[in-house]
Amino acid sequence: MSHDDATLRPEFLPGPPERPTGPAILRGLRRRCPNCGEAGLFEGYLKLNGSCTACGEDLSHARADDGPAYLSILLTAKVMGTLQLFVYEMFQPGPWVMAGTFSIGVVAMALYLLPRFKGMIVGIQWAKRMHGF
Repeated sequence: MSHDDATLRPEFLPGPPERPTGPAILRGLRRRCPNCGEAGLFEGYLKLNGSCTACGEDLSHARADDGPAYLSILLTAKVMGTLQLFVYEMFQPGPWVMAGTFSIGVVAMALYLLPRFKGMIVGIQWAKRMHGF
């Protein structure tokens, strides 16, 4: 194969220009469109809009799957587990007080983080042109 033949193969052709990953991640964390940052990313709590109402970017290709749930559980468990140990060592509250307060805290933190992590993953997918973006 000559040098000219190698340049015709698809893996050597220049791809589409790169998109800025950092701003896309920050927009996703704010639950905004990764392209323009203007319109909301979600139709409901976790259901993505089919397209951006401001810039028209097609968002139907995004597939976050279990990533947001995994990240939410990971961060919530780390933060709340550490906080629980600290509170117990410092104040030694009763078991029902610990169970009640930390159960509410864990649920609240996980529900708060879940749409933000989904937005972040959609932002990464958009920036890296994954799943048809």
